[in-house]
Amino acid sequence: MILSYKDCIERFGSHYKLDMFVAEGKIYKLEAGIYSTDKFPSDLEVIFKKYPHAVLTGESAFYVHGLTDVIPEKYWLATKSKAAPIKSDKINQVFVREDLLPLGAAEKSVDGVSIPVYDKERMLIELLRSKNTMPYDLYKEIIGRYRKIINELEIWRIQEYAAIFPKSKMISKALDEEVF
Repeated sequence: MILSYKDCIERFGSHYKLDMFVAEGKIYKLEAGIYSTDKFPSDLEVIFKKYPHAVLTGESAFYVHGLTDVIPEKYWLATKSKAAPIKSDKINQVFVREDLLPLGAAEKSVDGVSIPVYDKERMLIELLRSKNTMPYDLYKEIIGRYRKIINELEIWRIQEYAAIFPKSKMISKALDEEVF
């Protein structure tokens, strides 16, 4: 379990007692303000404790949904457009308009950790929007997998998302030409 400094103080009573538990190896300090009851916690668990308002997106979300076999080198997180930049070698931050951030976000269990991740329908829209910025072979692999599962997707949701995003006509045209 990942705990913040505040969680630890509530749980153990004082900074002194927290330091004692750390020294005894009963709790592990991972970094400033982040502690764990496990010696080797999940990266995702730590990341979402630090950034609770972020949503897993991009190559990470495609991988989690089984739409690609390519393991991302970094975790892709969507945050509010006015959020502070995340300074981490493990994270690619994507700034998203505040009204679009929660659109399609759902909880999913990944390696026993419940995390917010965009649903497959939202990720299809994201795929089409980022077509020109991602490696061509990765794009083709993911679009091919979408074609195989198109009957499992909620088409009304895809159309609803497409209408809300900027350049909705371009997205709708790409959906018709490449997926449907």
